Amino acid sequence: MDQITEREARRISGYVAAFTILLLIVSDVLLFRWIALNDEPVLLWVEIPLLLLTVFSFFGFLVVQPNEARVLVLFGKYIGSIRKDGFWWANPFAVKRHISLRIRNFNSEKIKVNDFHGNPIEIAAVVVWRVVDSARAMFDVQNFEDFVAIQSETALRGLSSQYPYDAQDEAMLSLRGNPIQIVDHLKQELETRLAVAGVEVIESRISHLAYAPEIAQAMLRRQQAQAIIAARRKIVEGAVGMVDDALRMLSEQKIVQLDEEKKATMVNNLMVALVSDNDVQPIINTGTLYQ
Repeated sequence: MDQITEREARRISGYVAAFTILLLIVSDVLLFRWIALNDEPVLLWVEIPLLLLTVFSFFGFLVVQPNEARVLVLFGKYIGSIRKDGFWWANPFAVKRHISLRIRNFNSEKIKVNDFHGNPIEIAAVVVWRVVDSARAMFDVQNFEDFVAIQSETALRGLSSQYPYDAQDEAMLSLRGNPIQIVDHLKQELETRLAVAGVEVIESRISHLAYAPEIAQAMLRRQQAQAIIAARRKIVEGAVGMVDDALRMLSEQKIVQLDEEKKATMVNNLMVALVSDNDVQPIINTGTLYQ
C-alpha cells in the first residue's frame, strides 16, 4: 500500500479572493440591470453561470489558526494541506478537514504485566506527541488518536517484558534502576510504531511503577534482605581494612610483638567488635597476653 505524504495545497490570500468576489457581485448586479433595462434574455446564459460562480466561491474561504492544518480532499482525492496560519481561499469544491498540530499528552492507564523474570508489576507511562504529517494522520490510520493510545500501551507491555523490575546483577538494566535508558528505549519503540501515522514522539516517561499488590509484600521483604546483605558486605570489607591497618601499624611502630596465635585472637576480637550489631562490652585483661 502506497503511503500518502503531506504536500502543500494551492491557495491564495483570502483578502485577494474577497476583493475578486466583490467585483463578481458588482458585475452580476450590473449585468442583471442591463438585462432588465434592455430586455435581452440572451444574456441570461452569461448571468446564470456568473451568479453560480459567485455563490460557490464563498465556500472556498477558510481560516487556519496557529498549530493547526486543513487537509483538502477533492472528490475523494487528496490535493494537499494548508499549515500556514491566516485567512485563505482554496478550491471551493474541496472538503477541508481540520487537524490539530498542537503538542498533546497521552497518560496511559495502569496496566498489569509480567517483567523479565515473570513477576507481575503495575506500570504506566506518559507520552508527549504531536502530528507532523497531516496526510498520514488523516488517511493512513482509522483514528490517529486511538492509534497512539493503543500503540503506546502495546510498546509499554513489550518494554516491561524485556527488563526485570529490579536487577540483582548491576550489569543488567532494570526498570527501577535505569529509568533514563528505559525511557529512551520506550521513545525509540514508540517512534517506530507511530511513524506510519505521521506522529512525532517528543518525550516519554514512566509515570507509575510498582509490584502488583499480590506480591508487593514478598518483594519488599526481598529488597530489605538484599539491602541488609549489601550493608553487611560493606561493613565486613571496612572491618577487614581496619584490622589490617591496625596490625600493620603495630608492627611498623614496634608497639608490641605478636605471634600468629595472638594475631588471630586480636583479629577475632576486632572483627567481633566492628561487625557486631550490638555494642561490645570490653573485658580488661590485668595479666599478660597469654593469661
